[in-house]
Parts: sequence; C-alpha cells; structure tokens
Amino acid sequence: MKYLLALMVVLLMVSCNAIRVNYDYDEETDFSAYTTYHYYADMETGLSELDLKRLLGAMDIALQTKGLLFSEEPDMWINIKSNTFRTQPNNTVGVGVGGTGRSVGGGVSIGIPVGQANLQREIQFDFVDAKKNMLFWQASSSSSFKENALPIERERMLKELVDKVLAKYPPKRKI
Repeated sequence: MKYLLALMVVLLMVSCNAIRVNYDYDEETDFSAYTTYHYYADMETGLSELDLKRLLGAMDIALQTKGLLFSEEPDMWINIKSNTFRTQPNNTVGVGVGGTGRSVGGGVSIGIPVGQANLQREIQFDFVDAKKNMLFWQASSSSSFKENALPIERERMLKELVDKVLAKYPPKRKI
C-alpha cells in the first residue's frame, strides 16, 4: 500500500510539471535539405540573458546530435520567442447560501480562489528557410516556470524542454 502511495505522489509531481508541445510544419518541405543552422541575431526571446544562454546551449547540443551544424551561412534560421504569464489557481472554496420554503427557492454560490497563481512560460521555436525566407517548421511549448529556481534546475528544465520540442524534428513522412 505504501508503494502505491509513493507511486501516486511521484506521478502527481511529474504531471504537475509537464511540458506540452504543439507542432506544425509544411508537408511539402524536404527536411533532408537542411544541414546547417544559425539563430537570428535580433531575436527578442523574452528570456533573461542567462536563460537564453542555457537554452541556446541545449539547442546546439540537441541539433548537433541530429546531425545539423552551426554555420555563418546556414540553410535555416532559428527564431525563438517566449511569453511568461500567471494562470488562475486551480483550487477554489465554494460558499453557498440558499433557502426554500412554501414553494419558493433561491441560492447564491461563489468560488473563492485559494493559493497563488501558477507561473507558465510559452516558448515558440520557428525554423525558417534561409533562401526562401519562409517558415517551414514550428513548435510551441508550454510549461510551468519557477522564478526562484536554482541555476542547475533552470538548466535541467530548459534541456528537458528542448529535448521534448526537438523530439519530432524532422517529422516522419507518412506513407
């Protein structure tokens, strides 16, 4: 029984910190034509300078693992944008007042938020053909974010995010 409880706690912790990714791409694109990459010089990522350095380091490792090379004259440009926002807390307390009598009824109920708002971060990755200047692949990620996380935690989370984002690049051809 205690093992089941421990498993449930671990699953709950993992599910609360999930990274969700949505993908889109041009089906006509020949992804094998892209062997080199570079980042836009004027990216306005919305990330701190240190987080951007961590993210680009994780991107470089992941892309080079996929056989892509960093180049000054790339086949594709990469643009990264992010947005951080607070979501409403999921926990609420309901308060209700009601009455009835002599065929008359009524009621009032409100939900009062309990706890702090959750901090979420969306990061969008755009891969743009350098010759045509056209977007051919895009991934949008959404995950929870802790402002006061230690640098090692931030690096681990950004590496995990990059791995999940690039897991489906290049997309598999459907026959």
